[in-house]
Amino acid sequence: MRRLFVLPSLCFLLTNCPLYSQELVSATLLGTRTQAQLLTQFGVPFIQFGAKFYKITYTTPDVQGVTDTVSGLLAIPDNPNKIYPRLVYQHGTSSSKQDVPSVTYNSGGEGSLGLLFAGLGYVALLPDYLGLGVSKGFHPYVHAESEAWVAADMLRAANDFALENGVQTNGQLFITGYSQGGHAAMALHREIEQNLSGEFVVTAAAPLSGPYSIGEVMRTLILSDTIYNYPAYLPNTALSYQTVYGNIFNELTDIFKPAYATAIGLFYNGQITLSQLNSELISTLTANEGASRPFRMLQDSIVQLVINDPTHPINVALTANNTYNGWTPKAPMRLFYCMADDQVPFENSLLARDTFLSVNAPNFMAQDVNPTADHGGCFVPALTNTLLFFLGFQQIGDVTPTISIERRPLELYPNPASAHITLKNLPAQGQVLIANNMGQTLKSVSVEEGDQTLFVNDLPNGIFWVQYFAQGKVWREKMVVQR
Repeated sequence: MRRLFVLPSLCFLLTNCPLYSQELVSATLLGTRTQAQLLTQFGVPFIQFGAKFYKITYTTPDVQGVTDTVSGLLAIPDNPNKIYPRLVYQHGTSSSKQDVPSVTYNSGGEGSLGLLFAGLGYVALLPDYLGLGVSKGFHPYVHAESEAWVAADMLRAANDFALENGVQTNGQLFITGYSQGGHAAMALHREIEQNLSGEFVVTAAAPLSGPYSIGEVMRTLILSDTIYNYPAYLPNTALSYQTVYGNIFNELTDIFKPAYATAIGLFYNGQITLSQLNSELISTLTANEGASRPFRMLQDSIVQLVINDPTHPINVALTANNTYNGWTPKAPMRLFYCMADDQVPFENSLLARDTFLSVNAPNFMAQDVNPTADHGGCFVPALTNTLLFFLGFQQIGDVTPTISIERRPLELYPNPASAHITLKNLPAQGQVLIANNMGQTLKSVSVEEGDQTLFVNDLPNGIFWVQYFAQGKVWREKMVVQR
């Protein structure tokens, strides 16, 4: 179904990234499906709800730390009287800028999975990634950090949408994705547990058939003389890491032989799709080398440098985008893969499995779900096992009826805050609640009319909602705690 390949970043080593730049820009209703329609479409007996689905746009940093607007698909169960968990699905390799969930939801692409997840009782978030959908620039392909921060910012944007539209979610968060999306799912899981644990808590995760070992397994594939029918993933990755790091090459011919560089340049400029590039490269490799051996596209000089110099920028970039090492997953995790995968070697999953077991990851397991399935054939059994795995944790609650109240903006400063905030011009005695992005109330304080100062020095860095209730109305504002 989806493809993938390999080679990394850090949002300029994180020195130029704003701590929180996310803002919901727009939400456009794309359509609805009834429960009966979803049952007919997917044939999954666990479907309990219909779905409403939206294209949302929101801000996030690009790889240079400059604020960009990105897009994604948000799908919501159609019963407003329930409280739902959230599920992030990271999609696989896109052939073009519009081959993304917010566009393909109605054409059998991965976007349609958002409708399935909503029917199963999840608020489903499917990011389009940087450089795809409405986002500017070239997509930073298999770049772990941007895959993670774009998804985290979509979680924040979806929370804004939920507050504005009466959608209620609980604290549960599930993460999955296939192929490149498996890599992106593991990157998001790692980012949350290492750096965003005060804001989000992963309930369970299932990366599927992903290139978790960019610096070892995928590097070995690149440097081997193996016949491989997906040569376009090699230049896609090289272009990605040049976009992120700026030190991979000066000219395409520094890395690729001239016979291949022209078509690669057309792809970079958006004149052909990744699928078209792949076909062109296979034809040229077959004519020149007798078969599609991507290794033969590379300049001999660059091959020797990459083989012999572990500090070469390409090797550094590859290793920096591994997602399996350097951490111990805390939430339950399953790796589902297939040994006959013709695009993403199964050794990625085995190396991740052995590494996680060596650090005693709790409730972890890797499973070959169909030993004879290729990459496309592996998708359905991997996803089926994921849904069953998540079902064991999923909780859907009932909404407690509340009186509809008028919402107004709340004036508070400083924002960002470090030790305290002051609420300005409160019109009457009332109650202030401070909640996190999971909807959990962390503080509840009675306040009087006028200006009121509240201490927030006991809150971790992150984004919170401050809500003031009085006179049958609610005043609300987002607050950032940053130290």
